[in-house]
Amino acid sequence: MQKVSKGQLMKAAIKARNKAVAPYSKFKVGAALLTKRGEIITGANVESASYGLTCCAERVALFSALTSGKKDFVAIAVTAEMDGGAMPCGACRQLLFEYAPRAVVIVSDSRKGNQTKEFLVSDLLPGGFTFETSV
Repeated sequence: MQKVSKGQLMKAAIKARNKAVAPYSKFKVGAALLTKRGEIITGANVESASYGLTCCAERVALFSALTSGKKDFVAIAVTAEMDGGAMPCGACRQLLFEYAPRAVVIVSDSRKGNQTKEFLVSDLLPGGFTFETSV
């Protein structure tokens, strides 16, 4: 297994941010999801004129990983040009809670990639829904 540093993961998120499709808000977000095996799967936000159909970078990365058969996530880096970095929204927190419950969430302002904040998914969404609580 290849060891991936926090800096490498953040660089992947910054690179992914450049692929964002944000013609309406101009707010570009990149995410890089790290598997236990050292694989990095990236995503960027994609906007729609119908804002409710917009998909966040975190979910794009997660959906790409899941549909590629990846699981066992240990971290996700999220970056945007925003003081303090962009925190995952409620929908992203819920999906991370379901599919990456023990992951570390690393956020940064993409202009200051070496200045990060870290959180556990479980701390960002205490009491989130799981399969057991929804049936």
